[in-house]
Amino acid sequence: MGVPFDATSTYRTGARFAPLAIREASLNIETHSFRSGIDLEDLGIHDLGDLHILGETERTLKRLEKVARELLSTRKLPVFIGGEHTITLGVVRAIGRNAAILNLDAHLDLRNEYMGVETSHTTFMRRIHEQVHPVQIIEIGTRAVCREEREYAQKPDIHFVTIQQIYHDGIERICKDIQELLADIEKIYLTIDMDVLDPAFAPGVQNPEADGLTMNALLNLVNRLCDRRVVALDLVEVAPNYDNGTTAIQAARILFEALCQLEKTKRN
Repeated sequence: MGVPFDATSTYRTGARFAPLAIREASLNIETHSFRSGIDLEDLGIHDLGDLHILGETERTLKRLEKVARELLSTRKLPVFIGGEHTITLGVVRAIGRNAAILNLDAHLDLRNEYMGVETSHTTFMRRIHEQVHPVQIIEIGTRAVCREEREYAQKPDIHFVTIQQIYHDGIERICKDIQELLADIEKIYLTIDMDVLDPAFAPGVQNPEADGLTMNALLNLVNRLCDRRVVALDLVEVAPNYDNGTTAIQAARILFEALCQLEKTKRN
């Protein structure tokens, strides 16, 4: 399901055009995954189209929460294509507190407010922590934070892994540490902000940050983190107007690999 919403964007805008761009890119990518040994054509996938967006943020999030709850009740695995990262708040409200949130992102998004707005792409993770109370919040690829966020992230149920840690310790070690944090977790929600990638690999995002992940490193992380406990996922913050289609192509490949890995764990 596409969620073409970017009403709170503060630097670049245009993520509302991403669902269409990613769908178009997906039609031109080969379907076999060497990482998982699964072919995407063997999966049962249905495109529900786009959520009908309202101009007001909270009303849109409530509508998204209602749709997500209905999809989860049918034992489907919903995939949401943003749109800005605020949409994660709506979906997580539907999942509830008995879950861990895995966020691949350059930013912590733990501000209390930004430019006078309390619910936005810069604050949604704090709203999730305060309103939903998930078991764990784990943020991966962090490299752009303010002092307020750094202090708030000291809470015992919030963990973050910096880009420096990833390159120093390596993907295998980082994933092992994350799996230890998730050892007793029953449900996982995976959210992927495309700005976790270095702009060399994903220039068309709303808030690009230098010194990010390579595409190979991101796919290896996704491959290791997608297991049978993932109940839903989203991919957000592609801004197609800022490049020649590269970022949408990368986004489609990430979704392909994630879905194939999830299918592999289901079969196993």
